[in-house]
Amino acid sequence: MELNRDNLKKIRGLIVFTVAAAVLGVHYQKVLIFLGECVSMISPFLLGGAIAFVLNVPMRTVETRTPLKKMKRFRRPVCLILSVASVTGVLLVVIFVVGPELVSTVVGLQKSIPLFFEEIQTRAQELFARNPWILMYIEQIDIDWEETGRNIMEFLSSGAGTMVASTFHAAASIISGVANFCIGFVFAVYVLLQKEVLARQTGKLLEAYLPDRVSGKIIRTAVLTEKTFSYFLAGQCVEAVILGAMFFVTLTLMRLPYALLIGVLIAFTALIPIFGAFVGCAVGAFLILMVNPVQALVFLVVFQVLQQVEGNLIYPHVVGGSVGLPSIWVLVAVTVGGSAMGVLGMLVFIPLSSVLYALIKEEVHGRLERKRGKSGESTGHQDRKDDGSQEEEDEQED
Repeated sequence: MELNRDNLKKIRGLIVFTVAAAVLGVHYQKVLIFLGECVSMISPFLLGGAIAFVLNVPMRTVETRTPLKKMKRFRRPVCLILSVASVTGVLLVVIFVVGPELVSTVVGLQKSIPLFFEEIQTRAQELFARNPWILMYIEQIDIDWEETGRNIMEFLSSGAGTMVASTFHAAASIISGVANFCIGFVFAVYVLLQKEVLARQTGKLLEAYLPDRVSGKIIRTAVLTEKTFSYFLAGQCVEAVILGAMFFVTLTLMRLPYALLIGVLIAFTALIPIFGAFVGCAVGAFLILMVNPVQALVFLVVFQVLQQVEGNLIYPHVVGGSVGLPSIWVLVAVTVGGSAMGVLGMLVFIPLSSVLYALIKEEVHGRLERKRGKSGESTGHQDRKDDGSQEEEDEQED
């Protein structure tokens, strides 16, 4: 191999890669700890980027429909203020609508839970009266109550210090979380006010240090990712509102209790793709169970019917169609994301899978076109060769 400048550059890159891989393999634990500390340091800015991304969805809509297009200097701040006000207003409306309903629900549960347990106690006494062998079996169970009480007291005494430490740790975590949120929000405001400038600077940075082909591909992937995530967020919110409204209207028409509370709760939990509504179902069934067990069974049946309508008709078209991902891959993305990263994985893996699906689809189509083009050229070349041979044969015959 000739030792020219390009080959020497490749050899140096290979040596650096080998050394880095060896260091990572030997000291991988320290590397992971270092990466975790780095992520912890930049976590406010990551949170700010997430806030900016969420606020950019309504802000883009406000900017396209605002009458302040001629006032370029004040247009962006006004649109940002309107976007923040709209998101905050939605949250406040939900809080003030659900708050009184939640208070009345808690007050009602304070009255219904004792009655519920009294009903259970009465049914248990009737069961023991009809089946005395159950009571005899329970009486035969030997439990050392003194030892059990001693163990409980030792646990409480030893856990007092741990409880105090946990309280201070929780308070420190809350303060740290509030500080990170404030820093992230300020960072998000700066990002949204200068998003075109930041995008242009990032593009210049990539073009300066990377080949044109690589930088162009990175920019196209970033644009596709931002577009897909924005469509997914908008589609997920629309789907949650539709599902919550369906439950509220249905429960109200069927005169089931807690219609507004359950509708809002399911709308919020439905932001978690596919499986989130089942959390709202469990809470709603428990609330109705405290009032009337028969109505709880009716609610479970209604939930199954509405969930089938939502899962088979609404969600694939609203969310799957908005991100361009087939329904089967939506289910796969939610399952894999939930297993890997929990609730956050469920939210992230659908648009991420959509981006990968679009990139793979584009790459596959490109390869097929190139392959067909090569086969067409070879076929055309062979045809031209055959035509030339045929012409030579015709000349010889003449």
